[in-house]
Amino acid sequence: QVQLVESGGGLVQPGGSLRLSCAASGSIFSIYLMGWYRQAPGKQRELVARITSGGSTYYADSVKGRFTISRDNAKNTVYLQMNSLKPEDTAVYYCYAGGVVTATSRGNDYWGQGTQVIVSS
Repeated sequence: QVQLVESGGGLVQPGGSLRLSCAASGSIFSIYLMGWYRQAPGKQRELVARITSGGSTYYADSVKGRFTISRDNAKNTVYLQMNSLKPEDTAVYYCYAGGVVTATSRGNDYWGQGTQVIVSS
């Protein structure tokens, strides 16, 4: 069974920074895609950023130039460095792992439990 555990959320003032981490555990051979989604109250979950095992990245327009996604394949961990945070970044941030190959399955997707980010003065 694959589990994703996020950390690093919290309360930060506008203009501040936070770094989210997400570690995948289980009998994992490889993970093709890792990323972060977020869901604000009353809104749909949206893609924030994603990164392939080869290092190719994608960012939502709303976070380009402010957020940086990275990953450590050896540790099955993905990070999201969030700078110049705005109140509209307030949301629950969910970690995502796609195309996961384990000892007993391949191609499945997994989600973390979410971590709250609040940007407020």
